[in-house]
Amino acid sequence: FLPSLFYSASLTFSFPCNIIGSGIFVSPKGVLENASSVGLALIVWIVTGVITAIGALCYAELGVTIPKSGGDYSYVKDIFGGLAGFLRLWIAVLVIYPTNQAVIALTFSNYVLQPLFPTCFPPESGLRLLAAICLLLLTWVNCASVRWATRVQDVFTAGKLLALILIIIMGIVQICKGEYYWLEPANAFEPFQDYDVGLIALAFLQGSFAYGGWNFLNYVTEELVDPYVNLPRAIFISIPLVTFVYVFANIAYVTAMSPQELLASNAVAVTFGEKLLGVMSWIMPISVALSTFGGVNGSLFTSSRLFFAGAREGHLPSLLAMIHVKRCTPIPALLFTCISTLLMLCTSDMYTLINYVGFINYLFYGVTVAGQIVLRVKQPDMHRPIKISLVWPVIYLLFWAFLLIFSLYSEPVVCGIGLAIMLTGVPVYFLGVYWDNKPQCFNTFVGQKFCVVVYPMEDEKKNEESAEEIELKEQSVPLSAEDEQTPKSADC
Repeated sequence: FLPSLFYSASLTFSFPCNIIGSGIFVSPKGVLENASSVGLALIVWIVTGVITAIGALCYAELGVTIPKSGGDYSYVKDIFGGLAGFLRLWIAVLVIYPTNQAVIALTFSNYVLQPLFPTCFPPESGLRLLAAICLLLLTWVNCASVRWATRVQDVFTAGKLLALILIIIMGIVQICKGEYYWLEPANAFEPFQDYDVGLIALAFLQGSFAYGGWNFLNYVTEELVDPYVNLPRAIFISIPLVTFVYVFANIAYVTAMSPQELLASNAVAVTFGEKLLGVMSWIMPISVALSTFGGVNGSLFTSSRLFFAGAREGHLPSLLAMIHVKRCTPIPALLFTCISTLLMLCTSDMYTLINYVGFINYLFYGVTVAGQIVLRVKQPDMHRPIKISLVWPVIYLLFWAFLLIFSLYSEPVVCGIGLAIMLTGVPVYFLGVYWDNKPQCFNTFVGQKFCVVVYPMEDEKKNEESAEEIELKEQSVPLSAEDEQTPKSADC
């Protein structure tokens, strides 16, 4: 009983810590800018938390019905087929993970450099350079040692908790002093620009970025202890807690800053600290920088799980799922993620990147939740340890349709680019996955040139074996130090 209780408590604590990240330090400006008033911005934060909780409940049912690691990729593939699953994986590898990591790295560089440029914004070249250095350093740490990576995560998690606790406490102190002008209904809903339904949809996209990570337990369902109990418990406790923290952090911001001051800052917490902490204002940028540094590390650390799930299904080169024979680190996956993230740093506009990744994320969240309804219709008698009312996925899909339609209306270029990149995966799927009897020269081209990876060398005996046997051997990759006794190619 006690080990189970401690595991459940640990899971409940780690879940909100995984959700709370750099988003709360960068998204408030984007939410307020698009919501057009303080009051509507706070409503956006609350509604986004509610929708996140509904989505998490839908994912909880899918997670125990299809108990595979890989999250929505596994669900979409099993329900809608290989092409849909491949497109989910394709867009995650090329867009979602790299963009998320680029935003977090840019947030880190903003909070480090902003105190050095108190009267203006830091230069874009400096932001990109520091973000790139952060990515390269943490990629090296993750490639070098799993233990180093986990220690970095443990140490730097304290940074975001310190910053948020300090912000909320200072906000409560401000309210007790009577500094709540922008929280009074008459002032809270006074718009500084005309309300626009398309901009409100973008406000939800900006807010949803801060809630990113709510589905991370679905990526490790196979590793959870008693998921039927612990998964819903983690959702019911953690997401309301995260929503409470986010709403009160935003309340705290507007007790110290006017909407105009908040919109004029690219590092909201730094401006907040300068106004309220005086000579101790240095605490805020350091805390947020620590938090975002740990956020980049955590994203790099967890991205390899999705690569493994995709390679196991034959949707990615098996090399991306391999680990180093001595260090047990997924070096190929980490290097691929690092390079693709560096390419995303071609722009330092975090809010454009958030709209970009938010639209694509919500697109597949909706497809996954729709899959829950499809599975209910196709297999009504399937064993479901967790079964929720279909009212919840319907509510989620109605909100999803509103968000996608009006986001596409407001940002057609940004959202259109995301859709175009996703559709490029269709020919890749048919050429690289669906087509079984490819010429050897074509296989070499796709494996090495198009996918930008290199397969391990095989000895002459293995080359004589059938393609099916080779595929099975490539999927039987050592996942821990205990498997090091199996023969491995020198080029792994």
